[in-house]
Amino acid sequence: HMEKHLRYTVLFQEEPEGGFTVTVPALPGCITYGENLDEARKMALDAIDCYVRSLVKDGESIPSDTEPVVASLTVKKPSRRRRALAHA
Repeated sequence: HMEKHLRYTVLFQEEPEGGFTVTVPALPGCITYGENLDEARKMALDAIDCYVRSLVKDGESIPSDTEPVVASLTVKKPSRRRRALAHA
């Protein structure tokens, strides 16, 4: 019998004070932190495991993660100068 695996997209957000906050968009409230990427990844695996086990224990369905399209968009930063209004 084959073991079933779950796959989730995780977002690693670098924090100004150091380390990474990790969120799992498909699992609302599943957030963790690591002092470096390696630790953040391990913490995320543990957080997802606990989250999914809790759902199973409570008889809830396990959300699946649809294949996301991840893109990066570059947007021109607005200047700090105030522009005069075209009309009053």
